Amino acid sequence: MANQPAAIRILCTLGLRGVLTDVAPMLAGRGLDFVAAYGATNMLLGRMAEGESADVAILVDAAIDDLTRQGRIAAGSRRDLSRSGVGIAVAAGAARPDIGTVETFRHAMLAARSIGYSKSGASGLHFAELIGRLGIAAEVTRKAKVQDGVVGELAANGEVEIAVQQISELKLVDGIDIVGSLPDELQKLTVFSAGVFAASTQPARAASLIAALGRPDVTAVMRHKGLEPIASVV
Repeated sequence: MANQPAAIRILCTLGLRGVLTDVAPMLAGRGLDFVAAYGATNMLLGRMAEGESADVAILVDAAIDDLTRQGRIAAGSRRDLSRSGVGIAVAAGAARPDIGTVETFRHAMLAARSIGYSKSGASGLHFAELIGRLGIAAEVTRKAKVQDGVVGELAANGEVEIAVQQISELKLVDGIDIVGSLPDELQKLTVFSAGVFAASTQPARAASLIAALGRPDVTAVMRHKGLEPIASVV
């Protein structure tokens, strides 16, 4: 009997973790079984800088572009998958702050007893810039818990009153209520893109997996997970 091909190795941002977890059986049924390591984009870039590689990278679009310029990602293999906005969550059943306008969002951040956000993820970097722009950086920083990983868990277990992260990452967590997205004036949409590592030992299968992530049955899962698919393949 012929040897089974090795599982496709993926280094993937947390923003797509929920999607990949849900579609793994579907893709395996198409001969595209994979193993994935998840983390904030900047954390994964640090691991790559130390020599780690895989078959597929799913990261923010700018990171895929940088890796392509470096020759780490194969030229022409990039595919934009989805967009995600930043949102706010609280523990399930807790009072939901009003974040509908810039002023009410600013007030909610000042009134919160504690706030958690990502240390190196796209949402956390944006939030750190945002509180500076709103003139509340000192007040928020004093009561902030900043770490990598799934920040919604901090709200679920009572470590913080408010968690700030990509909507798709907040949806990974049980025991929280998602209050909503940042006001449009403060929002930053992140594009998640995929590419094939130039050093992949199975580039054709890696490209097939990336293409499969654009199929309607997968993009339906993306929407359910709080992502906006960029394109579908029929």
